Amino acid sequence: MKQTSLILTGRRTLKWEEWTLPALKQDEVYIQTIAGAISIGAELPQYNESDVTDPDPVYPKGTGYESYGKVLGVGDHVSQVKVGDRVLAFYGHKDYGVVKSDKAVVVPEHLDYKYALLNTLSCDAAKGVLKLCPENSSRVLVAGAGTMGTLAVYFLKKYMNVDHVDVLEPNDKRHALPTRLGATNVYISNDQVSSNYYDYALECSSNSDAFKTLLRSMKSEGEVCILSDGNKDLFYLTQDFYWKELKIVGSSDGWNYRKHAEWFFNDYEKSSYLTNIFEHEVSYAQLINCFKELSANRINPMKVLVRYDRTDKD
Repeated sequence: MKQTSLILTGRRTLKWEEWTLPALKQDEVYIQTIAGAISIGAELPQYNESDVTDPDPVYPKGTGYESYGKVLGVGDHVSQVKVGDRVLAFYGHKDYGVVKSDKAVVVPEHLDYKYALLNTLSCDAAKGVLKLCPENSSRVLVAGAGTMGTLAVYFLKKYMNVDHVDVLEPNDKRHALPTRLGATNVYISNDQVSSNYYDYALECSSNSDAFKTLLRSMKSEGEVCILSDGNKDLFYLTQDFYWKELKIVGSSDGWNYRKHAEWFFNDYEKSSYLTNIFEHEVSYAQLINCFKELSANRINPMKVLVRYDRTDKD
C-alpha cells in the first residue's frame, strides 16, 4: 500500500513524496485520511524557517499532525478500534496513515469532523488550564484569541466554570468567539489590561509584548502558563516576575486525548459553533499553495481545514 506525504525539504519548499507502507503490526491500525488541519502557529514558523526554538533546522521533515479518517484495517491484537470506525490520529499531511491503536481516538460517526479535529488542541489547552487549576472566583487573563486561546477560554468557562475570564487580542475579528463563550472583557490593546489584577494567566499569543503585559497584570504570587509554542518571539522575564514572585509553567501536548474526547464530544450540541475556528478550507491538492499564501500574508485565517477528496496533488 502506498502513502503520499507532504515533506518540507527546505525553507518554504514543500513536495509530495510517495512511500510504501510496511505490513500492519499487531497493535496498529490503517487509516484512510478524510480531513486534516494546518495548525498555523506551529507549522508556519517551520515552513518560513523562522522558528526561534529551531535555529538550525534539519531537512527533510514531515508536516502536520492533526488527522481524521476511516479505519481500513486493524492488527490482530487490536480490540478497541474496528474497521469502519472514524478516528482522530497524529500523522500529519498524509493521505493514509498507520498508527498504534492506543493513539487513535474513536469519533462518533454523527459528529462533524471539523469539531472532532478540534479535540487535539482542546485537550492541549485543557492541560495548561488544569496545571493552573483556577477556582470559580479566580480572575484569569488569556493572551491571544487564536485557536489555542479560544479553546482555553472554552475550557475555562465550560469545564472549570471560571466566572471572570478576560482576553487580550489585538485582532478585533477574533473577538466574536471569546465573547460568545462568555469572556467578561475582550481587550484590543495592552494598555486596556489592568495591572496587579489577575490570579492566573495563559499565554497563547506567541507575542513578547503580550507576555510582558501578562506579567504586569498579575497579582503577587500569581501563576502564568505558557501554552503558545514560543516559536515566534523570544520571551524575557521582566521586573514584575521577580518583584511579585510569580510562577511560570509550560505545557505541551494534551493530558489524555481519549478521556478529553469523552467530555468534548458530549458537548458538541452546545458548542458546535467552535467549528468557526476553521476560517479557511482547502483540498489537500491545494496544500502547497496554501502554505505559500499563508507565508505571504495573502490569507490570515485562525485555522485551516484540509479535505482529502482524492484529487491530483499540486
